[in-house]
Amino acid sequence: MQVFDYSTAHKSLVESVEVARFEQYPATLGFPFKAMWYCIPPQDNSPPDRHPEYEFSIAVRGSATVDVNGVRTVVDQGSAFLLDSSEGHTVYNTSPDEALLIFSVYWMPATNSNRCSNDDR
Repeated sequence: MQVFDYSTAHKSLVESVEVARFEQYPATLGFPFKAMWYCIPPQDNSPPDRHPEYEFSIAVRGSATVDVNGVRTVVDQGSAFLLDSSEGHTVYNTSPDEALLIFSVYWMPATNSNRCSNDDR
């Protein structure tokens, strides 16, 4: 077993957001997904983002307000949100004094021939 700890991870800044990507851990390099933690300071937000990967995120510490194409949704601590590929999104931390910590896993969607349609369920 291996333990990965945000407090000891190498971090970089993307604007004001602290990001720790799991690529820094050799054991994760063959995974079929990528992962990261990101920490948004109080009363701040992530840069607007849009990418081809699906993204599954958990609010580890604090409560997030997630804007997806202009619709804002509150995601409480311990809850998760899933972003479809290519959805424009921004994550807000509305807390006046607590940093927001998110754990995120992201991966490329399967090809259309491998995806389930609503008719297949």
